[in-house]
Amino acid sequence: MIRLVIKDLALERGIKQYQLAELSGVTPQLLNRYWNNHTQRVELVQLSRIAKALGVKPGDLMVEERPEEAA
Repeated sequence: MIRLVIKDLALERGIKQYQLAELSGVTPQLLNRYWNNHTQRVELVQLSRIAKALGVKPGDLMVEERPEEAA
């Protein structure tokens, strides 16, 4: 499963959610869904805007989580 790490990256940079919404031009409502991983679909244009505001590549906003394998 893919998880967005927008919140982690923003907080590492001292950027709060409302600030990132302003910097990226993404609506606060959409950013809130991405920030809290409450979405099953993402818009690449929006991710690109967020990535640019954070100074990262769009791919850096996502990590793959693998279920732990049974022993």
